[in-house]
Amino acid sequence: MENVEVHVEADNVEEAHELMRAAIARGLEEMGLVAEGYAKAGCPVDTGRLRNSITHVRESETTEAIGTNVEYAKYVEFREDVSHKNGHAHFLRDAASEHTAEYAQIMRSALGGK
Repeated sequence: MENVEVHVEADNVEEAHELMRAAIARGLEEMGLVAEGYAKAGCPVDTGRLRNSITHVRESETTEAIGTNVEYAKYVEFREDVSHKNGHAHFLRDAASEHTAEYAQIMRSALGGK
């Protein structure tokens, strides 16, 4: 058996990590936009203030969050006993949890998968 020598002349590990972090950030941003759209579509509307306040934000390198700073949003989100003419309770929760296959596909695409 022949001896084989390998010489490493460049270390691109950090560059590869940075490319991975950038791809994850792109995926999270797209997931946030999509989730925000679902939350706005499911949000009960009277004046439009609550719906227009829904946004997404990066919480960490691996976490994107959707939400609102409108003070009465928690009552609309959690009050199942209140009837809404349009939209529904749990519009934020549902936007995050009912589309996981789509979010997984978004991240796969961002990372260069199919």
